[in-house]
Amino acid sequence: MTADGLISARRRSDARRNHDLIITAARETFAQSGPDASLNEIARRAGVGPGTLYRHFPNRSALLTAVLQDRIDTLREHARRLLSAESADEALAEWLRAFLDHARVNQGLACTLMLEERDAPGLDCQRVIEEAAAALLSRAQRDGAARPDLTPGDLVQLVVGIALSTARNDDDPGRADRLLALVLDAVHARPQREADA
Repeated sequence: MTADGLISARRRSDARRNHDLIITAARETFAQSGPDASLNEIARRAGVGPGTLYRHFPNRSALLTAVLQDRIDTLREHARRLLSAESADEALAEWLRAFLDHARVNQGLACTLMLEERDAPGLDCQRVIEEAAAALLSRAQRDGAARPDLTPGDLVQLVVGIALSTARNDDDPGRADRLLALVLDAVHARPQREADA
Protein backbone atom coordinates (compact mmCIF):
# COMPACT_ATOMS: atom_id res chain seq x y z
CA MET A 1 0.00 0.00 0.00
CA THR A 2 1.25 3.48 -0.85
CA ALA A 3 1.80 6.22 1.70
CA ASP A 4 -1.28 8.01 0.35
CA GLY A 5 -3.28 4.80 0.76
CA LEU A 6 -2.11 4.41 4.36
CA ILE A 7 -3.05 8.00 5.16
CA SER A 8 -6.46 7.54 3.55
CA ALA A 9 -7.06 4.31 5.49
CA ARG A 10 -6.02 6.03 8.70
CA ARG A 11 -8.44 8.92 8.05
CA ARG A 12 -11.28 6.47 7.39
CA SER A 13 -10.43 4.62 10.59
CA ASP A 14 -10.34 7.86 12.60
CA ALA A 15 -13.62 9.00 11.05
CA ARG A 16 -15.29 5.69 11.91
CA ARG A 17 -13.98 5.86 15.47
CA ASN A 18 -15.24 9.43 15.88
CA HIS A 19 -18.63 8.46 14.43
CA ASP A 20 -18.95 5.60 16.92
CA LEU A 21 -17.83 7.80 19.85
CA ILE A 22 -20.43 10.41 18.92
CA ILE A 23 -23.22 7.83 18.65
CA THR A 24 -22.31 6.34 22.04
CA ALA A 25 -22.18 9.75 23.70
CA ALA A 26 -25.45 10.79 22.04
CA ARG A 27 -27.23 7.63 23.20
CA GLU A 28 -26.22 8.32 26.79
CA THR A 29 -26.91 12.05 26.66
CA PHE A 30 -30.31 11.74 24.97
CA ALA A 31 -31.27 9.02 27.48
CA GLN A 32 -30.41 11.35 30.36
CA SER A 33 -31.52 14.71 29.01
CA GLY A 34 -33.99 13.97 26.23
CA PRO A 35 -33.92 14.82 22.52
CA ASP A 36 -33.19 18.50 23.16
CA ALA A 37 -29.87 17.72 24.87
CA SER A 38 -26.95 20.00 24.05
CA LEU A 39 -25.02 18.91 20.97
CA ASN A 40 -21.94 20.60 22.42
CA GLU A 41 -22.29 18.38 25.51
CA ILE A 42 -22.50 15.33 23.25
CA ALA A 43 -19.33 16.40 21.44
CA ARG A 44 -17.58 16.96 24.79
CA ARG A 45 -18.59 13.52 26.06
CA ALA A 46 -17.42 11.95 22.81
CA GLY A 47 -14.05 13.67 23.15
CA VAL A 48 -14.40 15.49 19.81
CA GLY A 49 -14.90 19.09 18.83
CA PRO A 50 -18.28 20.48 17.73
CA GLY A 51 -16.94 20.75 14.16
CA THR A 52 -16.25 17.01 14.09
CA LEU A 53 -19.77 16.29 15.34
CA TYR A 54 -21.29 18.50 12.63
CA ARG A 55 -19.13 16.92 9.91
CA HIS A 56 -20.67 13.55 10.78
CA PHE A 57 -24.15 14.82 11.63
CA PRO A 58 -25.01 18.17 10.02
CA ASN A 59 -28.04 18.77 12.27
CA ARG A 60 -29.90 17.42 15.30
CA SER A 61 -32.29 15.38 13.15
CA ALA A 62 -29.40 13.51 11.52
CA LEU A 63 -27.98 12.63 14.93
CA LEU A 64 -31.39 11.62 16.32
CA THR A 65 -31.92 9.39 13.27
CA ALA A 66 -28.52 7.74 13.73
CA VAL A 67 -29.08 7.12 17.45
CA LEU A 68 -32.56 5.71 16.89
CA GLN A 69 -31.30 3.48 14.06
CA ASP A 70 -28.42 2.29 16.25
CA ARG A 71 -30.85 1.34 19.03
CA ILE A 72 -33.17 -0.46 16.60
CA ASP A 73 -30.22 -2.38 15.14
CA THR A 74 -29.18 -3.37 18.68
CA LEU A 75 -32.70 -4.68 19.40
CA ARG A 76 -32.76 -6.62 16.14
CA GLU A 77 -29.37 -8.23 16.81
CA HIS A 78 -30.44 -9.07 20.36
CA ALA A 79 -33.51 -10.86 18.97
CA ARG A 80 -31.35 -12.79 16.49
CA ARG A 81 -29.05 -13.99 19.28
CA LEU A 82 -32.00 -15.02 21.42
CA LEU A 83 -33.43 -17.21 18.65
CA SER A 84 -30.78 -19.78 19.56
CA ALA A 85 -31.43 -19.59 23.33
CA GLU A 86 -32.45 -22.86 24.96
CA SER A 87 -35.81 -21.60 26.26
CA ALA A 88 -38.11 -19.90 23.75
CA ASP A 89 -40.20 -18.59 26.63
CA GLU A 90 -37.25 -16.98 28.43
CA ALA A 91 -35.87 -15.63 25.15
CA LEU A 92 -39.16 -13.87 24.38
CA ALA A 93 -39.36 -12.45 27.93
CA GLU A 94 -35.77 -11.20 27.80
CA TRP A 95 -36.31 -9.47 24.48
CA LEU A 96 -39.57 -7.87 25.62
CA ARG A 97 -37.75 -6.45 28.65
CA ALA A 98 -35.08 -5.01 26.35
CA PHE A 99 -37.77 -3.61 24.06
CA LEU A 100 -39.58 -2.02 27.01
CA ASP A 101 -36.34 -0.32 28.09
CA HIS A 102 -35.83 0.88 24.53
CA ALA A 103 -39.39 2.18 24.23
CA ARG A 104 -39.26 4.04 27.54
CA VAL A 105 -35.92 5.71 26.77
CA ASN A 106 -36.42 6.45 23.09
CA GLN A 107 -40.03 7.52 22.70
CA GLY A 108 -39.02 11.18 22.97
CA LEU A 109 -36.41 10.72 20.24
CA ALA A 110 -38.84 9.11 17.84
CA CYS A 111 -41.57 11.70 18.48
CA THR A 112 -39.16 14.63 18.06
CA LEU A 113 -37.75 13.14 14.90
CA MET A 114 -41.16 12.53 13.35
CA LEU A 115 -42.19 16.10 14.13
CA GLU A 116 -39.03 17.52 12.56
CA GLU A 117 -38.65 15.19 9.59
CA ARG A 118 -41.46 13.90 7.43
CA ASP A 119 -39.17 11.15 6.11
CA ALA A 120 -38.27 9.94 9.61
CA PRO A 121 -37.59 6.21 9.96
CA GLY A 122 -40.48 5.67 12.39
CA LEU A 123 -42.49 3.24 10.27
CA ASP A 124 -39.40 1.29 9.24
CA CYS A 125 -38.43 1.01 12.91
CA GLN A 126 -41.87 -0.38 13.68
CA ARG A 127 -41.49 -2.97 10.93
CA VAL A 128 -38.07 -4.07 12.23
CA ILE A 129 -39.35 -4.34 15.79
CA GLU A 130 -42.43 -6.32 14.76
CA GLU A 131 -40.28 -8.68 12.68
CA ALA A 132 -38.01 -9.31 15.68
CA ALA A 133 -41.02 -9.87 17.93
CA ALA A 134 -42.59 -12.18 15.32
CA ALA A 135 -39.55 -14.45 15.15
CA LEU A 136 -39.35 -14.85 18.93
CA LEU A 137 -43.11 -15.15 19.40
CA SER A 138 -43.45 -17.75 16.60
CA ARG A 139 -40.76 -19.86 18.20
CA ALA A 140 -42.48 -19.64 21.61
CA GLN A 141 -45.81 -20.53 20.00
CA ARG A 142 -44.29 -23.55 18.21
CA ASP A 143 -42.86 -24.71 21.54
CA GLY A 144 -46.25 -24.33 23.22
CA ALA A 145 -44.95 -21.57 25.51
CA ALA A 146 -47.07 -18.74 24.11
CA ARG A 147 -50.75 -18.58 23.32
CA PRO A 148 -51.45 -19.19 19.63
CA ASP A 149 -53.92 -16.31 19.18
CA LEU A 150 -51.37 -13.60 20.03
CA THR A 151 -49.95 -11.56 17.14
CA PRO A 152 -46.58 -9.76 17.08
CA GLY A 153 -48.38 -6.45 16.55
CA ASP A 154 -50.52 -7.03 19.64
CA LEU A 155 -47.47 -7.86 21.71
CA VAL A 156 -45.52 -4.82 20.54
CA GLN A 157 -48.53 -2.57 21.18
CA LEU A 158 -48.89 -3.88 24.75
CA VAL A 159 -45.25 -3.10 25.52
CA VAL A 160 -45.47 0.34 23.90
CA GLY A 161 -48.55 1.01 26.04
CA ILE A 162 -46.56 0.17 29.17
CA ALA A 163 -43.74 2.44 28.02
CA LEU A 164 -46.07 5.36 27.33
CA SER A 165 -47.92 5.01 30.62
CA THR A 166 -44.80 4.71 32.78
CA ALA A 167 -42.18 6.89 31.07
CA ARG A 168 -42.81 9.90 33.30
CA ASN A 169 -43.85 7.99 36.42
CA ASP A 170 -40.97 8.67 38.81
CA ASP A 171 -43.02 8.01 41.95
CA ASP A 172 -43.35 4.27 41.19
CA PRO A 173 -40.21 3.07 39.37
CA GLY A 174 -41.26 -0.60 39.59
CA ARG A 175 -44.57 -0.15 37.78
CA ALA A 176 -43.21 -0.87 34.28
CA ASP A 177 -41.69 -4.18 35.43
CA ARG A 178 -44.92 -5.19 37.19
CA LEU A 179 -47.02 -4.38 34.14
CA LEU A 180 -44.66 -6.30 31.88
CA ALA A 181 -44.86 -9.29 34.25
CA LEU A 182 -48.66 -9.20 33.83
CA VAL A 183 -48.27 -9.12 30.05
CA LEU A 184 -45.82 -12.04 30.16
CA ASP A 185 -48.25 -14.00 32.30
CA ALA A 186 -51.01 -13.34 29.75
CA VAL A 187 -48.68 -14.42 26.90
CA HIS A 188 -48.15 -17.90 28.33
CA ALA A 189 -50.15 -20.69 26.79
CA ARG A 190 -52.60 -22.30 29.22
CA PRO A 191 -53.48 -25.98 29.31
CA GLN A 192 -56.84 -26.53 27.55
CA ARG A 193 -58.73 -27.66 30.64
CA GLU A 194 -57.57 -24.55 32.57
CA ALA A 195 -58.62 -22.32 29.69
CA ASP A 196 -62.07 -23.96 29.56
CA ALA A 197 -62.65 -23.71 33.33
